[in-house]
Amino acid sequence: MTAVMNVVVGEDRRERCSWGASTPDYIAYHDTEWGFGVADDHRLFEKLCLEGFQSGLSWLTILRKRENFRAAFAGFDPLVVADFDETDVDRLLGDAGIVRHQGKIRSTINNASRALELIDEFGSIANYMWPHATFDGPPTEFHALTPTSTAISKDLKKRGWSFVGPTTVYAFMQAMGLVNDHVDGCWVRQRSEQARRKVYKVHGKGKR
Repeated sequence: MTAVMNVVVGEDRRERCSWGASTPDYIAYHDTEWGFGVADDHRLFEKLCLEGFQSGLSWLTILRKRENFRAAFAGFDPLVVADFDETDVDRLLGDAGIVRHQGKIRSTINNASRALELIDEFGSIANYMWPHATFDGPPTEFHALTPTSTAISKDLKKRGWSFVGPTTVYAFMQAMGLVNDHVDGCWVRQRSEQARRKVYKVHGKGKR
């Protein structure tokens, strides 16, 4: 599945990826977060979890609930979330501020333990993820998944992660800067490229 990528001119006369100009929430997210390199393990774990919650929904729905998710899941600290028990599951199922999907809630708790295992093995989630980064030219089409996202998904599933299909993983890669899918002409593209290269310089070789 592919879609043509283009830019639109906003009221501020800046050219953005078309999806990133549709709402004020998306403008802020597109301009300051999406595609900028992330090395912080809490944010990487958070994004993998939130992409799982987004399955079947729009990212805008999750984005607008993100602060609620952060409060509910202890800032997505995997060390804390891994210790959640049935009392926490019941609490989360009663939290109207998040997506109350039992399977996704239990998946997040499970994935926290898997994240700790990844950190033990590689030193950080960043050290695991960033060697998969690619540095191609601006995209002309949007792909829902790639061979790289498929390979990461397969490996994570082998490690016991759930709700990490190849489409979910590719959305994670786009958002965290492992790829730069800001299109040609987007005013953010070069800024995000500089940010992601700084992260790659530190974490691109993997375990230190």
